[in-house]
Amino acid sequence: MSGEVFLDTNILVYAEDRDAGERHRLARSTIEQLWQDGTGAVSIQVLQELYVTVTRKVAHPLAPAAARAIVAQYLTWKVVENDGALLLAAMDLQAAHQLSLWDALVVQAAIVAGAEILLTEDLNDGQRFGPVTIRNPFRSGSA
Repeated sequence: MSGEVFLDTNILVYAEDRDAGERHRLARSTIEQLWQDGTGAVSIQVLQELYVTVTRKVAHPLAPAAARAIVAQYLTWKVVENDGALLLAAMDLQAAHQLSLWDALVVQAAIVAGAEILLTEDLNDGQRFGPVTIRNPFRSGSA
């Protein structure tokens, strides 16, 4: 991969959820490559969602301290802060593309990060939002 790659929450969750089978393996492999390349990007929203999901919503939740340590590691990546400008731009994306606000916030954060690729399974593989292309790493032929 070249350029910044923004990750949605679901990719990070699968990387930690050992019960996710093939998705776990693929997410771990993808994230390991991003660590090596130094091209990973996330947002505060994504990290908040990661923490809540891995401590409360997976079959085998992590202890809060373990989840905090994982979040702290991702804070060394390029991190997009949620602010008013990002929120307003996301609302415009939501209206223009019929996205949920949460998805629009992720897409807008990827744009702000300068990402070329947004890895998620929540949007359509190959879909473009300005300079950002959606890739589903679990879809055959993606990423």
